[in-house]
Amino acid sequence: MPRMKSESRRRLYALLALALASFSIGIGGREPWPADEPRFVLVARQMVESGEYLIPHRGSEIYAHKPPVFMWLLAAAYGLTGEWRIAFLLPSLIAALFTLWLTADLARRLHGERAALPAALALFITLQFGLQAKRAQIDMVLVALTTLSLWALVRALMGQGGRPQAWLGGFAAGLGTVTKGVGFLPLLVYLPARFAKRLPARGHHGFVVFAGFLFGSFVWLGPLALRLLSGIDPEMEQYLREIFLRQTAERYFDPWHHHQPPWYYLQVIATLWLPGALLLPWLIPAWWRRIRRGDPRYILPLGWAALVLVFFSLSPGKREVYIFPALPAVAVAAAPLLTALLRRPWPRRLLVAYPLALALLAAMIAWLLAGDSRLASRLTAERGLSAEDMQTLARGLLLLALVLLAAFYIAWRKLVSGLLLATTALWAIEGRVLAPALDRSSSARGLMEELEQHLAPERALALLGWREQHLLQARRPALTFGFERPLLEQAKDAERWLRADPTHRALFIAEELLPECMPKEAIIHLGPANRRGYALILGERMPEDCALGGAGHRL
Repeated sequence: MPRMKSESRRRLYALLALALASFSIGIGGREPWPADEPRFVLVARQMVESGEYLIPHRGSEIYAHKPPVFMWLLAAAYGLTGEWRIAFLLPSLIAALFTLWLTADLARRLHGERAALPAALALFITLQFGLQAKRAQIDMVLVALTTLSLWALVRALMGQGGRPQAWLGGFAAGLGTVTKGVGFLPLLVYLPARFAKRLPARGHHGFVVFAGFLFGSFVWLGPLALRLLSGIDPEMEQYLREIFLRQTAERYFDPWHHHQPPWYYLQVIATLWLPGALLLPWLIPAWWRRIRRGDPRYILPLGWAALVLVFFSLSPGKREVYIFPALPAVAVAAAPLLTALLRRPWPRRLLVAYPLALALLAAMIAWLLAGDSRLASRLTAERGLSAEDMQTLARGLLLLALVLLAAFYIAWRKLVSGLLLATTALWAIEGRVLAPALDRSSSARGLMEELEQHLAPERALALLGWREQHLLQARRPALTFGFERPLLEQAKDAERWLRADPTHRALFIAEELLPECMPKEAIIHLGPANRRGYALILGERMPEDCALGGAGHRL
C-alpha cells in the first residue's frame, strides 16, 4: 500500500491535533460523574492505595461487574500524572485519537488516499464519538480495541497482510473481551466475508487469529488463573460466578435493567449519530448497490456493523453505547461516497442546517435556565444546582449558540469548515464552561463539602445508602458496610457502629432510608444530589428507641 502523500498526511495530522484540542479542553476542570465514572475511578484509586490490582474492590466489597483492565489504565494514568482529576479522562482521550487514526488508515487501505480524511472527519463530528471521548467510561477504550481488531482482520482478509495482521486482530479482540465482555465482536467479520467476492484470504488464518485471541485474553485471565491455583474461598467463588456468568450470559439474555424495545437503536442512530445520520437516505441505497456487486470493501465493514446492531437488538437490555463499536466501520464505508454526495443540494442543506438546529436548541435551554422555568426549578430540586451555577450554564449555552450561528454562516460557503467549527465549539465550551458549572452538583463534591461543615475533624464517618461518588469525594476516611449487601444488614451494622461511640461518630445516610421514628432534630439535611436527598446523623442525637434496621429496601 503506497504511503500517504505529504499534503494528505498534513491534513490528517491537523485533524488529529484539532481533535486533541477539542477533547482535552476541560481536563482537570471537573471530578468524575455518575453513573460509571466514579465507580471506575474509585476502584482504580483503591488499587493504587492497596496494591491489589488483580481483584478490584469497591469499598469493602469485591467489584465483579467488569474485568480490571480499564481500571489498570486509570491507575497507570494516575502514575504518570499524580492527579486523579487529570488522569481519569486520559485513557478515553488517547483511545479516541487512536480510533480516528485507525479509521482513516482503514479507509485509505480499502478505498484509496482520498477516503482517509473524510472517514476521520465523519467520525470526529459525530455526537456520540465526542461524548465518549470526553467520558471516563470503558466504551471509548473498547471501541479503540474493536477498531484495531477490525483494522487488522480486514487487512488480512483483503490480502493486505498475512499472519501478523491476523494475530493482531485476534489479540485486540481478546484484549477487548477482558476489557468489556463484548470485545470479541470483531471476530464476527468472518461471517460477511463468506458473501464477499474477490476476497483473496477468506479465513486462511483461523488458527493464528485464535492464538492471538487467547494471548490477548490472557493479559487478565493468566494472572487470575495463577491466583486461583492458591485456592478458591467463598468470596472468590462468588466473584467468579458474578463476572463470568451473571455479567455476561445472564446480562445479555435476562438483563435486570435498561430494558428497551427492539427498535431502540434506530432512535440512537437518528440522534447520537448526527450529523452523519442525516445522510443515511442517500448512503443506504449507494451501499446496497455495491454490496449486491459483492464488493468486499463494503461488505466487510457494513456487514459487521449490521451484525453488531442485530446482536445488541436481540437482547432486552439496551444502552446507547452498546452499538458504538459499529460507528467507525460505518464511517469507513461512507468515506468514499461523501465527496460526491456533498455536492448534491439536499444533503448539503441538511448538514448546513445542523449547526443552526444546535444553536436554536442551546439558545432555548439558556432562556429556560435564565428564567423562572420548570426546568430551572427541577435542576435546583433534583440536582442541587445553585443559582450562580445556573447562570453560568445559561451564559455558556448562549455563547455556544452564538458560535454555532457563526458555524452555520460559514457552512453555507464552506460546509466542512462550518461543521468543524460547530464540533470544536461544542466540546470546547462543554469542557471549559458547562462541565465546571455542573461539577459541584453532578460529582457530589458540593454535597460532601457541605457534610464537612457539620463535622469536627476528630469525628469518624460512615456511609449508608451511598454511591461511588460519595466515597470518592469524602474529605476524610469513611467506613462502609457493603454496597451490594442487603440494606437491612448494612443498616443494622451501621446502627451498632454508631451507638458504640456516639459522641465521636456520624452517619451519612440516604434520606429514603431514614426511619419514620427519627425526630427532625436528630437529622442534618445535606440537600439533594444526583436526584436523591441525603442527610447526616450525629451519634449522640440518635434516639435509643429508634432503629435504622427498619429501612431494609434497596435504593
